[in-house]
Amino acid sequence: MKKTIAIIGSGFSALAASCYLAKQGHSVTIYEKNETIGGRARQFKKGGFTFDMGPSWYWMPDVFERFFNDFNKKTADYYELIKLNPAYRVYFGVDDFISIYDNLEEIKTTFEKIEKGSGQKLDDFIRQAKSNYDIAIKDLVYRPGVSPLELITPQTTLKLNQFFSTVSNDIRKKFNNERLIQILEFPVLFLGAKPSKTPSFYNFMNYADFGLGTWHPKTGMFDVVRGIEKLALELGVVIKTNSVIQKIIVESKTATGIIINGKPIYSDIVLSGADYHHTETLLDKVNRNYSEKYWESRVFAPSSLLFFVGFDKKIENITHHALFFDVDFNQHAADIYDEPKWPEAPLFYANFPSKTDETAAPDGMESAFFLIPLAPGIEDSENLREEYFEKILTRFEQLTQQKVKNHIIFKRSFCKNDFVNDYNAYKGNAYGMANTLLQTAFLRPKLKSKKVHNLYFTGQLTVPGPGVPPALISGKLVAELIQKSISS
Repeated sequence: MKKTIAIIGSGFSALAASCYLAKQGHSVTIYEKNETIGGRARQFKKGGFTFDMGPSWYWMPDVFERFFNDFNKKTADYYELIKLNPAYRVYFGVDDFISIYDNLEEIKTTFEKIEKGSGQKLDDFIRQAKSNYDIAIKDLVYRPGVSPLELITPQTTLKLNQFFSTVSNDIRKKFNNERLIQILEFPVLFLGAKPSKTPSFYNFMNYADFGLGTWHPKTGMFDVVRGIEKLALELGVVIKTNSVIQKIIVESKTATGIIINGKPIYSDIVLSGADYHHTETLLDKVNRNYSEKYWESRVFAPSSLLFFVGFDKKIENITHHALFFDVDFNQHAADIYDEPKWPEAPLFYANFPSKTDETAAPDGMESAFFLIPLAPGIEDSENLREEYFEKILTRFEQLTQQKVKNHIIFKRSFCKNDFVNDYNAYKGNAYGMANTLLQTAFLRPKLKSKKVHNLYFTGQLTVPGPGVPPALISGKLVAELIQKSISS
């Protein structure tokens, strides 16, 4: 039976869900509050520079391929991928960095040079990580988080102990060199929690890193947004921007539409890909799944301070992706999760897309963005932003041994207040809710409202969790739940 479906937001999960629902034959319209689509994965251009505003790591290419395969398409039908080599570089000090190459054999050689015996240990570690990846990404994450029984399979039963140890513990049992440990702990930061709080099973992220490699869509991550948008339009989805949702209409405990810019828009089903907490504020309290106390008790992934920067020259001694771990990793993590505050000495990440994509900056110039992870809900001010930009640029100059500050011709910052204003993000979080043991699968906020019929949710605060690949999967899961409800 054909239904009219109103989708709030146009991030990856909402776009993915729209495709699946349109394929099922429904009349689907996306309503986006901002001028452009993509949610956190928006793009902006200024003075010949092009910037992806959010996600910049293209990992788990098989998940993207599986998404397009569901429509008898391929990623290559919509965008071109480039495998990065090196995938990224990690800086620990002046003339002290480690490059991670695009194949496991070279990575093993790198490890072995730093710590004798670590090459074989890495091989064993990645073999286990691949086993977990095959279980998790090819199976478990495609389950809707309705029941704890979803996690009980013959394969997961054999790995039960990995849910009660942590990624950090397991890595430190095998490796001694602190630099190698930090490189192996880094990928789980995408899950939004400290390695010491993330179950060992999530080491599948190391296989995503070392086994599958780091890719880059030819002209940026927005290529993926455009690709999914094109697919959605081909399937008949309607997309409307500048549509601020003010209320979800509920009649007799059933969602019947949304109010946009003061005007009611009626539909059979409402699906929100917007921030889950914000979506529930569009409902009367009696119709909300979760209380404010519940949200306060959750472990949220970090917010971020971002700087989008245009340089009037080529920047040397830097790769497309670079991590700056020249300060205390554990102290910065504590400043995010244990006693939230602005870190005295922040780790940071730099992304130079123009190293791969010549359209990202004018000839002879460089586009970059810098990211500092921060605690959600933290104070945000222009003075603090400038103070921290100065901190990281000073270190950047020292570690890459060059002067760059006087070559900046464009700069834009984006921090907690912007995440709140632009995305209605709870406490200004950047990545959603962390994947800790008690916030995994069926323990995450539900895809389907428990109190309002025909109201559904998708995205990084629900199942399966933070990140672009999980967002695509979330869109598929919620579309399947909707179709199941319609068919029953």
